[in-house]
Amino acid sequence: MSEESRPEPTPDADDLVAGRIDHYRRLQERGLPTRFDRTHTAAELHQLHADLSPGTDTDEEVAVAGRVMLRRSFGKLLFLTLADQSGTVQLFVDRRSIGDGGFAEAAEIDLGDWVGATGTVMTTKKGELSVRPGEVVILQKSLRPLPDKWHGLTDVEARSRRRYLDLIANPASREVALTRARIVSELRRQFEQRGYVEVETPVLLHQATGATARPFETHHNALDQEMSLRIATELYLKRLVIGGLERVFEIGRIFRNEGIDSTHNPEFTMLESYQALADFNDIMVLVEEVFGAVTDATVGTTTIEYQGRPLDLSPPFARVTMLEAVSEAVGEEVGFDHPDLGGLASRHGVEVDPAWGPGRVITELFDELVEDTIWEPTFVTHHPTEVSPLAARSREDPNVTDRFELIIAGAEYANAFTELNDPVDQRRRFESQMEARAAGDDEAHPIDEDFLEALEYGMPPTGGLGIGVDRLVMLLTDQAHIREVILFPTLRRL
Repeated sequence: MSEESRPEPTPDADDLVAGRIDHYRRLQERGLPTRFDRTHTAAELHQLHADLSPGTDTDEEVAVAGRVMLRRSFGKLLFLTLADQSGTVQLFVDRRSIGDGGFAEAAEIDLGDWVGATGTVMTTKKGELSVRPGEVVILQKSLRPLPDKWHGLTDVEARSRRRYLDLIANPASREVALTRARIVSELRRQFEQRGYVEVETPVLLHQATGATARPFETHHNALDQEMSLRIATELYLKRLVIGGLERVFEIGRIFRNEGIDSTHNPEFTMLESYQALADFNDIMVLVEEVFGAVTDATVGTTTIEYQGRPLDLSPPFARVTMLEAVSEAVGEEVGFDHPDLGGLASRHGVEVDPAWGPGRVITELFDELVEDTIWEPTFVTHHPTEVSPLAARSREDPNVTDRFELIIAGAEYANAFTELNDPVDQRRRFESQMEARAAGDDEAHPIDEDFLEALEYGMPPTGGLGIGVDRLVMLLTDQAHIREVILFPTLRRL
């Protein structure tokens, strides 16, 4: 490459170490490698040579690569600690083994540089597994110094905005990311082995349906029409059940134009599943089995610790109706015929809208007084019909639905119900939601005429489920805030 065509480093020189820039330019003149043939990861080396005695030299040739995270120089010896995704391994750079020229080049390596090394396996006198390289190659120069090695990158917002640095500096963050991948993989396996088919449904919709939430809206230029990002996958998955796919699930991104707190991010991951010929009781058993299996596969046990308190995720889980839970919390019997629900709420410090029906008030009482007091996994069942526009009514009491939420450690982890498959009742529910929207509830569910038409062709009895994947990852990695388990959470623009 000619001097005129060679690109200059893009960061401002004020932010960089001048010596690194100079070294980078010299490396460019020689040409940086475009690939490297690694034979072993750090973890593989440690596993293969776990029993190697201190002070042992072998003739086993290996090639390792990683980012330099620690550098110590002792005259004719240079110790470099390389970190790859699996762990760390030490390079024992000896001038006698690598030669004066090779040693001089290795001495210019900075913390953060990507390095490849070929050499023999050995242990130091203290028993540190190492590679004695005959060759060290800089694969890419780090122009910026890494965060302080003793303190790492600790500022929460900086870690979220510069996740790449967080992953470099904090092994715990890397482990959370890797654990998340294992959790999602195990969730997928659990549903597939039960005969569910993984599908994909639209993200960009003419109308955001399937949940009571405010959508993000956009404009499609080519079609010249308003569109929304999905707030749920529910109604499209139900269309597939109507079409004959009896067990379906999707793990996908959901978008809701709502606030941000420790358990909410506007963009999050949901697993939704639908099983024909099942009801919410069947889905409770499914959730118990899946949560227990995923926990055991990920953590190695179903008894975990979350935020300093023990949790047992082995089935069966506790069950309580919403009315029972609210009644216990307020110290009196609560029902839909209570003479003064508004006054009851006021006496317990819960603000309610006078336009709300009794079902909405009871739900608000549960949300404010009960939910965050539940620690062990608990199915809260029979939610009011008023706040469950897509769930089937209970045969015992039409005021409530065959619906449950799984509450663990004071937060919702799953929402499920026997699906409403009566197209006439579904239309009435949608119309009731539109009345609420007209009264000022902008999260009320709109009427989805296409879904109603599909429902008129007949949907079998169906049990549906939604699992908050991010919250499950929080639980199994002992994280208190959702931003710790989303690699790139939504943040305010600087």
